[in-house]
Amino acid sequence: MAKVSEKDVLKALGTVQDPDRRQDIVSLGMISGLAVKDGHVAFSIEVDPQRGSKLEPLRKSAEQAVYALSGVNTVSAVLTAERTATAAPQGGHGHAHGHGHAHAPAEAPLLPQVKAIIAVASGKGGVGKSTTAVNLALALQSLGLSVGMFDADIFGPSQPRMLGVSGAQPQSPDGQRIDPIEAFGLKVMSMGFLVPEDSPVVWRGPMVMGALEQMLRDVNWGELDVLVVDMPPGTGDTQLTMTQKVPLTGAVIVSTPQDIALLDARKGLNMFRKVNVPVLGIIENMSTYHCPNCGHEAHIFGHGGARLEAAKLSTDFLGELPLAIDIRTTSDEGKPITVSQPDGPHAKAYKAIAEKVWAKIGVLQGAKKGPKIVMG
Repeated sequence: MAKVSEKDVLKALGTVQDPDRRQDIVSLGMISGLAVKDGHVAFSIEVDPQRGSKLEPLRKSAEQAVYALSGVNTVSAVLTAERTATAAPQGGHGHAHGHGHAHAPAEAPLLPQVKAIIAVASGKGGVGKSTTAVNLALALQSLGLSVGMFDADIFGPSQPRMLGVSGAQPQSPDGQRIDPIEAFGLKVMSMGFLVPEDSPVVWRGPMVMGALEQMLRDVNWGELDVLVVDMPPGTGDTQLTMTQKVPLTGAVIVSTPQDIALLDARKGLNMFRKVNVPVLGIIENMSTYHCPNCGHEAHIFGHGGARLEAAKLSTDFLGELPLAIDIRTTSDEGKPITVSQPDGPHAKAYKAIAEKVWAKIGVLQGAKKGPKIVMG
């Protein structure tokens, strides 16, 4: 199969005309964020917000033009526009196909076959959120649950590497929906599968949300007990929109013990509370360091801060995890510690946290269904 290039894609898009401006969308500078990898193509079409709702046919035409190229497997085109936070979404969500099939309406529920969706979040980067997310997902699976992993970090996707599936190519058997990649029994989807690992993704907020929503809506997740979402770090527009658009069951906050990380963790927790997403609790990562040579225990980032913060914020403390070389190296090697050393102390710590999280989800879902009334 011929290998498609960015030049090929731009040439194809050069045949698509803006209906109002009577010029092609490439010459008009409307194409941005173009990414091409192994036959998967993604790009944004920048439009005036006032015209957004009328330009869905333009988006479909652009997808069709690119999909017709030899070597193209999937196409994701997203309409983006500068708009205020209160503006209603306009235009299409982008689709992993190119033959103009009708896509799911915006009001259709996301992930109807997924029983619970857990966001793993942090107020800042560098606290081990992704490592915690993948080991939590695998620990939940060890409880006998069917689990998916959705890597929502568009700008720094790390789950493909952590799960040992870097370079994997998702397939679309029907040209409409994408099959997730399987790793250690998890169903996995990440932007890391669709763009080169060393390629920066330069996208604006609306395009990021379009891509995230498409990966949720157009992936064959099937029936899952739980989907773990590795959220982008921070509390910006992408994170807030994710909490509003995705039917999250609850959120887990990851922090290290020091004051500055706890301050950011507090921001993350408050963000979820503002949009009425239950916070399942806080995990203290890099809690203690055990020297592998002498066994000495050191509190490099302090210790117990997250437990105290959880008490202050009236949320559960889910557990602490050490700053351990094994946890880092196994993640770097694509063999997370919960599967590579399942009987070790670190895997047991993750499993204990997973049990608490799943128990809390059961309580929340029970509360939603309401109490059973027994007539005597």
